[in-house]
Amino acid sequence: MLRHLDIRNMLIIDRLELAFQPGLNVLTGETGAGKSILLDSLGFVLGWRGRADLVRAGAEQGEVVAEFALSPAHPARAILDEAGLPAGDELILRRVNTPEGRKTAWINDRRASGEVLRALSDTLVELHGQQDDRGLLDPRQHRAMLDAFGGHDALLAGTRAAFAARRAAQKALEAAEARLAEMRAEEDFLRHAVTELDGLDPQPGEEETLDARRRLMQGAERMRNDVARAGAALGLEGAEGAMVDARRWLEGVSDKAEGGLDAALAALERAAVELTEAQAGVERFAEALEFNPAELEETEERLFALRALARKHGVAPDELAGLADELRGRLAALDGGADEIAGLARAADEADRAYGAAAARLGAARAEAAGRLDAAMAAELAPLKMERAVFTTEIAEAPPGPEGAQVVTFTVATNPGAPPGPLNRIASGGELSRFLLALKVCLTGEDRGVTMIFDEIDRGVGGATADAVGRRLKALAEGGQVLVVTHSPQVAALGAHHWRVAKQVEGEVTLSRVTPLDARDRVDEVARMLSGDTVTEAARAAARALLDG
Repeated sequence: MLRHLDIRNMLIIDRLELAFQPGLNVLTGETGAGKSILLDSLGFVLGWRGRADLVRAGAEQGEVVAEFALSPAHPARAILDEAGLPAGDELILRRVNTPEGRKTAWINDRRASGEVLRALSDTLVELHGQQDDRGLLDPRQHRAMLDAFGGHDALLAGTRAAFAARRAAQKALEAAEARLAEMRAEEDFLRHAVTELDGLDPQPGEEETLDARRRLMQGAERMRNDVARAGAALGLEGAEGAMVDARRWLEGVSDKAEGGLDAALAALERAAVELTEAQAGVERFAEALEFNPAELEETEERLFALRALARKHGVAPDELAGLADELRGRLAALDGGADEIAGLARAADEADRAYGAAAARLGAARAEAAGRLDAAMAAELAPLKMERAVFTTEIAEAPPGPEGAQVVTFTVATNPGAPPGPLNRIASGGELSRFLLALKVCLTGEDRGVTMIFDEIDRGVGGATADAVGRRLKALAEGGQVLVVTHSPQVAALGAHHWRVAKQVEGEVTLSRVTPLDARDRVDEVARMLSGDTVTEAARAAARALLDG
């Protein structure tokens, strides 16, 4: 609900503070008094795109501050949260404009963009009038309005979920078909590469082992002589024999040495063990140096084959085994691709049928709601002196989408036998106002905390029709807030709160003033609306009758 509107230096308003109330708030005044400036200023602070020359002549900047009350579940809170802005029971919007057109906005004292302001405005204010192209007259919004009227939230959620599942299943099928087509394009390569790799059967670490064995065999002849000489030096004719002699000689005199040779004999014992291990190692290596000359050729052939295949596939030799597994997997996927696609195709068909069923349920609900809306509109149009007009909710097939497969259009026929057409093309100005009001009455459900603004929606009507318009506006305002800019005394008389907008010339400057009216002032204002510039006692009596009625 809009609580306060504070305007500084906007067009012919120098300073204006308005405190709006729940219920029906009416603003009246002569044409050109500045009523539209109030709406322009409110639209400015809400981020609406409008006229650029709003700053009052001679002022450094124009400023508008709007204060709204938010209920705990108000949808504006979600927008504030997403934008990282503080949210409480009070929402304060402030926006300034310079004569050069530079605009700056704050939301609860935090800088904010016009985009966030516009997103908030959709949850705070609805503007209705004869140029209501962003609201009830916009055919793109009619389907959503019918769904809101019919209470189709659960059906819409189910249809959106079914559409998402259908799209996901179709994408999975298309991706699998693309992968299969790609694999089929390289099928010959895959089969040849797998056969070649399986034939070679490379093993991790094999290249390093083969290379070491090859180098060993290549240097075997030179090493064999040195190893043989080392073996002889360690044997009985060399170190082993000398150690045996030394041990025998020392043991022969050890009993006379009073233990002086014990350490030496122990060291010889350890040396003999180490010598034995050294001899064994030399013998093993000597045996390794004995190989069949054909083994070197076989080792080199295997090594060169591994390296050539690795170069062919652009990988390291140790990666050949992993590559073979990968290519075998791709070949297996190719061989099993038809089965996978068949399964995905079945899933896509099932998802399509599920979506079709959900969309059909939603379509049936829309058809039923359309009938109820048309009947409700007929009941509303009769008191507005449009009992011969026909309102029809047309539903046509549309390409499947997340919100079903229908397009909804509100059409009217103002004369019997005339073909129906879009609201804004068929109805005249006065008729259009009444159609919009009747439609708003039918479509408005529980209070969403939105302030509804009607800008001269009663233009072109009077008498009993204007009274019917006012009573419907009053009914809309129950439990909520409606602001009406009106020239109709019947509508003004039904307001719970009344402001008069008037021009005043102060010095050589024309300014717009807005005055809240008490009971006595309201009589004079409604009388002026009835009689014109000269307010007579008869006009006042008529005004009192309207206000008391």
